[in-house]
Amino acid sequence: MFKIGDTVKCVVTGFKEYGIFVRVNDEYNGLIHISEISNSFVHNVSDYAEIGEEIYAKVIEVDNVTKHLKLSIRAINYKLDGKETEESNKDGFKPLKEHLGLWINEKLKEIGRYK
Repeated sequence: MFKIGDTVKCVVTGFKEYGIFVRVNDEYNGLIHISEISNSFVHNVSDYAEIGEEIYAKVIEVDNVTKHLKLSIRAINYKLDGKETEESNKDGFKPLKEHLGLWINEKLKEIGRYK
């Protein structure tokens, strides 16, 4: 059984636009949601791993009934050793700040309210 905060070794099994799917210990399936991949803007989740690759992830939620883990690689050296990184919060909300104006203007154009 796993607990929140554990670092686990897992194998990448697939990708969707919203995250990376992994297998842990041939017993648990896991998801690394796009928001848990990086503190920076993530354009494509498959840029961070390859199918079949072994990586490390930190457990952020456990469901022992369905054998499902919610995982994060955002603040650890996920390809090396699973240890916390020194720069885990370096960017913070900076990517959101940088893109917010663009996203607002795109939406206003889409609904016909942009001048």
